[in-house]
Amino acid sequence: MPFTRAKKAEKVSQLAHELEGSTSAIIGTFAKLTVAQDFELRKTVRASGGRYRVLKNKLAARASKGTQIEAALQGLKGVSSVAYTSGDPVALAKALSTWVTDNAEFTFKLGIIDGKVITVEEVKQLATMPGKEEIFSKLLFLINAPAQRLATVINATGRDLAVVINQAVEQNKFSGAQASAAQPSPAVELAAAVEQAPAVEQAQAEQPAVESTAPVESAPAAEPAAPEVSGGEAAASE
Repeated sequence: MPFTRAKKAEKVSQLAHELEGSTSAIIGTFAKLTVAQDFELRKTVRASGGRYRVLKNKLAARASKGTQIEAALQGLKGVSSVAYTSGDPVALAKALSTWVTDNAEFTFKLGIIDGKVITVEEVKQLATMPGKEEIFSKLLFLINAPAQRLATVINATGRDLAVVINQAVEQNKFSGAQASAAQPSPAVELAAAVEQAPAVEQAQAEQPAVESTAPVESAPAAEPAAPEVSGGEAAASE
């Protein structure tokens, strides 16, 4: 039963909303798919992170206006369906290619990734590429590999150094060095004397001058000389 104009507008609006965030799509065609095959196909696409729809070619062309997969949905002819995703296009291509291997009734028409239309052969090549998760895992391995090697080298160096020191201690190779450390060398003694000399001079400079500040005792005054007595004066006094 043909769609009414209102029903067509509703279908276009619904499909446009679904395609709005899609970045990749694979367009296919089929003949005489059973209900079980159609169910398994939709299940396979969902497992890869995508969605699947059988298209009305003219409605699909209108609904895809302004989306990143618009170029792949223009001018389609015959029976068409689309598997689309906003996630990993490689995962979608792998899932569809695996399913198609066992279901020859379905074939590819074309594909599109980030606005670039690809051929059927390129869709098959896309299915042989590593997925995003696999690429990220390899990148993380390459990034972590130098750090792990550096940590291994550092740990090995510390361990070897500890072994060498332990062996030297067991063989008393450090006894001579300890004795030398206990007796200061002449150079050390000289350095210590040089450092102490300024301290002694400074202490002497700060000591108060005893002689300058001590009170000075005055010498006793000399007794007056006795007057000379003549012989006459001496006799008179007797």
